Amino acid sequence: MAKKPENLSFEESLSELEKIVANLEHGDVSLDDALKQFERGIKLVRNSQTKLETAQQKVSVLMQDEGVDALKPYETEGE
Repeated sequence: MAKKPENLSFEESLSELEKIVANLEHGDVSLDDALKQFERGIKLVRNSQTKLETAQQKVSVLMQDEGVDALKPYETEGE
């Protein structure tokens, strides 16, 4: 039985999401199974987003404690 999304680490969720995407892209999945996998993927994404937001909040608090101003978005060379 698969773990609940909230019990997985961020890395485990990402790995499972990659497998789901590969299965769905391959196309050898019945409609019912595809819907179940899609639903599982949505739960994994939402849980991962929550974990990322929590981590960002913790970093912001730590940065404020160190006297550093607000976080700035990461910019790539092309931006």
